[in-house]
Amino acid sequence: MNTVVVVGSSLAGWRAAQELREQGFDGRLVIIGAESHRPYDRPPLSKEFLAGTVQPDELLLGTEQEEADLNAEWRLGVAAVRLDPRRGAVVLADGSEVRADGVVLATGSTRRTLPGEADIPGCHRLRTLDDAMALREDIRAGARVVVVGGGLIGTEIASTCRSLGAQVTLVDAQHLPLARTLGIELAPLCFAQHEDHGVRVWCGTPASRVLVEDRVTGVELADGRVIPADVVVVEVGAEPATRWLRGSGLKLRDGVVTDSGCVTSLPNVVAVGAVARYQPVHRSHTVRSDHWSTAMNQPPVAVRNLLAGHTVATYTGVPHFWSRQYGSTLQFAGYAGPKDRITIVDGSLKARRFVATYQRRGRTTAVFAMNSPKQFAVHRRRLVTALAPSPAPLLART
Repeated sequence: MNTVVVVGSSLAGWRAAQELREQGFDGRLVIIGAESHRPYDRPPLSKEFLAGTVQPDELLLGTEQEEADLNAEWRLGVAAVRLDPRRGAVVLADGSEVRADGVVLATGSTRRTLPGEADIPGCHRLRTLDDAMALREDIRAGARVVVVGGGLIGTEIASTCRSLGAQVTLVDAQHLPLARTLGIELAPLCFAQHEDHGVRVWCGTPASRVLVEDRVTGVELADGRVIPADVVVVEVGAEPATRWLRGSGLKLRDGVVTDSGCVTSLPNVVAVGAVARYQPVHRSHTVRSDHWSTAMNQPPVAVRNLLAGHTVATYTGVPHFWSRQYGSTLQFAGYAGPKDRITIVDGSLKARRFVATYQRRGRTTAVFAMNSPKQFAVHRRRLVTALAPSPAPLLART
């Protein structure tokens, strides 16, 4: 390969670029990013950065020397709009194109929206550094903040806004948010923290639209109720950024479908991070992971396969994530299902300091911990060992 293009300049793209050099690629390396910023870390945006304890330069993933060592061409502030495999070209929004022998897809995900929210003063989403900076300027003590969406990012935002003295209301369409991830036994503990810290929680009725005069005035729910607001943050989920890949010949199904080595149906195109729907070696069906750990750990395998021209290695990482809310640490790893049996193996629910494991047909599938980081590490290692695949031929692509 003479030229490799990495499309996406967040963590997964940055790690892929590093791996290309570390694994011996010495050709032309082009990094394309829709944002104008150099690669930065996103998890602190909803926590430390929003709280004002971390500044933009502290989020950067690489030093000046590390960027220089990449010897890459940077095309930042311009999005990729089309992949043309026949011509070996990535077409950009400004009309230019980059010819490539190999492509790494690392475009991540885009946030879903609510009717009436676009470009409204006081209405925010939180995906980029610019989003976080705008939201940080709007949060003040006493402000009425409505967070629409009770997922991990939404709950982190609610926690941070409350710590800054805002009056916070958390809204979610589900009766028990996080139940799909943690199970109906454990999800209530996470939401009890919000109520304990003075956050109003309205669950079971979806938000239908954002209300506006000169700026945001509130959120209307599907049943007609209105929640007044000075600031609204919409975090109603995300979807993989694959629209620009339509017509490319790649298989798209809630992400770019890959095999267990992150290789797509085109052997010179790999996908990593939140945009990749990959085939885990631990499961019989494909999955997609929005988590930091996946974006961090998939690129070494994907790059090895890209440079080899076919799948020679499989990704064996087990998804995991963590969150900090109201001073509590939440950690999860594995593949929990709605019918898994949950067992408290350390600590107690009452003390909100425990480790729980999930079992399915006598096998541990996941582990969750609240305020027990050391014990979580122990059980996570056991989980990885339990899920480790036995030596077998590479899984076929789906």
